[in-house]
Amino acid sequence: MSRIVHVNGEFLPEASASLSIFDRGVLFADAVYEVTAVLDGGLVDFDAHQARLRRSLAELAIDFDPVAAGLIDLHRELIRRNDLQEGLVYLQISRGVADRSFLQPANIRPSVVLFTQAQTLLDAPAAQSGLSVITRPDKRWHRRDIKTTQLLYPSMMKTLANEQGADDVWMVEAGHVTEGSSSNAHIITADGSLVTRPTSEDILHGITRAAVLDYARETGAEVIERPFTVAEAQEAREAFITSATAFVTPVVAVDGVPVGDGRPGPATRRIRAHYIDHSRDRLRY
Repeated sequence: MSRIVHVNGEFLPEASASLSIFDRGVLFADAVYEVTAVLDGGLVDFDAHQARLRRSLAELAIDFDPVAAGLIDLHRELIRRNDLQEGLVYLQISRGVADRSFLQPANIRPSVVLFTQAQTLLDAPAAQSGLSVITRPDKRWHRRDIKTTQLLYPSMMKTLANEQGADDVWMVEAGHVTEGSSSNAHIITADGSLVTRPTSEDILHGITRAAVLDYARETGAEVIERPFTVAEAQEAREAFITSATAFVTPVVAVDGVPVGDGRPGPATRRIRAHYIDHSRDRLRY
């Protein structure tokens, strides 16, 4: 059976769904998105995702009220109609449909698209084996804090990594790691400190990132928000990524150099387990 998706107020079989070729998201990537994980049929960190969505919409001046639109109910209904127990709900909001022009039009209705993806999150193989990443220059635009659909360069780099036998890419700017293709990057130093780049316009303000840092501070770990170099990552005790789809996933090699002993480390495993347990305690049904 095909999935049921939601497009501009209608629930439709995916084969029947369509979007105008004049949609600003199609023509200009003039759109924002969020991906919310689903565990046990419930939404993970939904309120935090919606808060970031509101910020992204405001930064692009897209006039859309997520609460008035009932996005929580749309998410719930899609989960119900697709009988989704574990996976993702993708939400995209574009400025809307208008004749092609670089000038952003006023007073048009935003386009809203949602769909589900069944996916193994808890027992993802990468959580057990760890990821190998390569590094490449970060050539994205400089408003990475807005979760827009401008994802071509990260897609190109992730594909390049795959072609070179790696799992993902860490992008580098001015000698320091910014983030992964769709994740935030972290290292654990020899003294046990958790180091990660601070939030700014340089990186996406990750929802999982924020939850993990809160947990680390609660347990008394030293959290240092500063940029780190590729060499620091290669010399670290452990490294990992965070995202809504990967949760907390270890990185075991950077540019072919093993991190630590080249296997997922105990701190990363502990952080992942806590994040999953804590997320299950706060699921939105």
